Parts: sequence; structure tokens; C-alpha cells
Amino acid sequence: MAKKPVVDVLICGAGAAGLTLAIELARHGVSFRLLDKLDKPFQGSRGKGIQPRTLEIFEDLDIIDRVVAAGGLYPPQREYRDDGSYLESQIVEHGSPTSAEPYRQPLLVPQFLTESIMRERLAELGHRAEYGCELTGIEQDKDGVAAHIAARHGEQVIHARYLIGADGGRSFVRSTLGIGFPGKTLGVRALVADVVLSGLERDAWHRFNKDSMARQLSLCPLAGTELFQIQAPVPLEGDVDLRAAGLAAMVAQRAGRDDIRVQSVSWASVYTMNARLADRYRDGRVFLAGDAAHIHPPTGGQGLNTSIQDAYNLGWKLAAAIAGAPDAILDSYEEERRPVAAGMLGLSTQLLDAMKRGELRRGREVQQLDLCYPESPLAMECPERSTGLRAGDRAPDAPIRRASGHSARVFELFKGTHWTLIGYGVDRALVAPRAGLRIHRFGTHGDLIDDRGHFRDAYALEPGTWTLVRPDGYIGAIVAADQITSLENYFRIGGLDANNGECS
Repeated sequence: MAKKPVVDVLICGAGAAGLTLAIELARHGVSFRLLDKLDKPFQGSRGKGIQPRTLEIFEDLDIIDRVVAAGGLYPPQREYRDDGSYLESQIVEHGSPTSAEPYRQPLLVPQFLTESIMRERLAELGHRAEYGCELTGIEQDKDGVAAHIAARHGEQVIHARYLIGADGGRSFVRSTLGIGFPGKTLGVRALVADVVLSGLERDAWHRFNKDSMARQLSLCPLAGTELFQIQAPVPLEGDVDLRAAGLAAMVAQRAGRDDIRVQSVSWASVYTMNARLADRYRDGRVFLAGDAAHIHPPTGGQGLNTSIQDAYNLGWKLAAAIAGAPDAILDSYEEERRPVAAGMLGLSTQLLDAMKRGELRRGREVQQLDLCYPESPLAMECPERSTGLRAGDRAPDAPIRRASGHSARVFELFKGTHWTLIGYGVDRALVAPRAGLRIHRFGTHGDLIDDRGHFRDAYALEPGTWTLVRPDGYIGAIVAADQITSLENYFRIGGLDANNGECS
């Protein structure tokens, strides 16, 4: 196969994971192609909840305002009783923003709108997805991957350094490589459909028969559209009529009302809920991301978000490896993201059980702000910390001022593809500048001012401490001034020109 790769990365699957990865690679200047076997972009709302941690990522990708404008907050849940009366409650926790966590409220944005915004951002960066391109075979050796593609205009072979399988729960990439996908079927089959209907207000998420899996019905207005999403458990066997007339009959029967009229169907699907996790995320030069690596029930609003965060984690690491960083940085992708997916599967399954009991509520546990990588090989503390912020944690935001007197936020320092090194009461001369690293300092003659103490409160650093933040907004290292050589050694791991990542 030894033919020189024509692109650095080939991404198979142009859903949320593939688009996120493509945007990241484009920002890093990495060559790639983004392919999808569908003839056109997916037009359904299988995923619609955008969690706070993903909103932070969208800020970095320069799409946060577009996403907020496209969607809206979760409406209150309106649970109807048999007599037609109802009880209203909040299905998600509505927290107030803080200086450290500027996004505390999940958004409801239909998947097709989110992905449309991502395609728009990708186009701004000079790239587009290619549709009608189906992966039919994979060969790889130590230098790259040969991908056999069936396209509209015939067969072709694309040679790439790396191939990414972001091709969904029925992943061709995963099955071709023989990667196991263990887990279980959860004994629930459901329909989901995006429809135009009349007879319901758009100010609530309407729910009927919450205590009966045989008769449960959910009708959620999809923000930014004229559509409602219908969700309902269906029998494990047998056909389900997904036409407008069939859905209308089901709604009338389960809601006990004849005034709700389904006028048209934009998209509909029936699926059996599973919880499965790939045995591994890497096979040589091939990686899995998103639903290709994990599938689960939709009850926690986790899937789309976990897929986006997979790709956000992998993108900068691929760019670093292509630029010359040690290959071990790519191994850290599975080491960090697979445990997150395992926890997410457990949470989603617990929430499915709660839904069966009619007790579904989503709190902070679904917001993904507390996800961290404490066991990562990229997490270093010198000396080891016992309290406060730890290496591997999400780096908090904080309002600060620049030396010029202008207001700013810590997240503004992180925005982009670089690493960020922040010194707190340190000697600037201790760390030499280098490509891919931006250095800032609080303290005498520093370029940043923490006059209200928000940074001090969020990071809990002693004077003389350096904090290194990765391109994906997680703490890579926290190092005391007398251990500064350890920080110099750490840089090599991320392709920033160094020796090793051990504490000295």
C-alpha cells in the first residue's frame, strides 16, 4: 500500500462529531477530507439538547451566538392527568451563570440546525463535506490508510495519514476493523418524529401517561422551527405507521384528544435502545469518534454532546501528532474519552429507568461541566495537589482585566488552537516563548489583573505557580516555580518542543 498520503486525515461521517473534527483540523491548518455516504445532510432532530460544556466549546469554535439564536431554552414540562388537568415542572435544572461557569442552562436546538451552523462555520474556514461517498474498504500500514470509496462518479482510493470513523452506531469502520461493541439491548423500542401539528401551544413540553410505558407520549416544540418532536415507546415487534395519518391516530389514542392534528412529517424513525461501548477507540492509524464508539438511550441529552467532545479532544491531538508530537498523545484520546463514555452510558441508563417510572429530571449531572481527566497521561502536578483545581480538570472562566485596563475573560485567553500558560505571581523570564504557546501573567508587571479575585477563587493558586491549559480547555499541568524544569519537560508531549512529562 506504500503510497504517499494525499491528505492528513480522512473523516468518514459528516454528523456532529465529523463536523466538529473538521472544524478543529481546519483551524489547525491540517489537510483533510470529510465524507458522508448520505446524499445530503441529515434533516432530523435525533439530538436536540446542547449542554453547558458543549456551549463552551461552541464559544471557542466561534458559533455560540449562532447556536443560541437558532434555538431556545427548554420549555416547562406539562404533564397531563386523565381528567385533562395538568402539572407543570422544569425538566432540566436552570442554573444562573457564575464567573467560573458562564453557561449553566442547557439549550434546545434541533440537530439539523446545529449541524447546519457547523457546516456554515466549516465553509468559512474554506472546507465542505462531500456527500454520496461511501466507505467500502480499509487498508492500513505503518505510514497511513488507504480508504476505498464508492462515489457518484465511480470508485476511488483515498490515501491518508489517519482515518476517523465518525460513521454512527452501525459504523462500517468499527465492524471492518473487528472492534467489539459490547453492551446490552435495554428492552425499549421508541419512535421519534419531527412533525407539523396543530392543537397544542408551543410554550410547554407536553407529556401524557407518564406512568405507562405502553401509552407514554411526548410532544416537544422544537425551538427555531415550526415543528414538534413526537417521542413515544412502541411495541418491541411489529410495524409502526410513520405517516402523518398513522402518527395522528397514535397521538389521538394516547392523548385522549381529537384536537391535535398531525399535518405533515419532516422526519421519523423507530429505534431500539441500546447501551454499547467500543472495546477500543484506536486501531493503528484509525480512530472511532461519536456514536461509532458509543451508543445509549437518549434520556440524558448526552449523545450529541459526547460526540462533539470526542472530536474536540481528538482534533488538536491529531494536529499535534502530524506536527511532530510523540505518538503517545494520540493514545491519550482513548485513555481520556472512553471512561467518559462509560460513565455517560451508566447515567443515560439510570435516567431511562427514571423515565419508565415517570420521574425523569435532569440536573447538574447531565451538564458535563464536571467531566475531567485526572488519570490522563497529560495531567501533571508538581508538586501533587490535594485541594482546589487539579490537573485534568476543566479550566474555569473568570472575569479579569488586562494591563491596559480593558475588561476581559479567562476564556478569551484560551480561544483558538494554542496552549495557554498562566503564571500567578511568577518571574516571566523562567519560561521561554515558543510556537503554539501563549504566556500570560498575573502580578507585578504582568499583563493581567485579578482585581476582584475571581481568578484566585476559581484556580486556588499559590504565588509562584504556573498553570498550563490545553487547546481543549482542560488543565494540562500545575507547576510550582521551583519545579519549572518539569514544565519544560512536559512541553514535548504536546509538540511544544521538550523532553518528557515526568516530575523532576
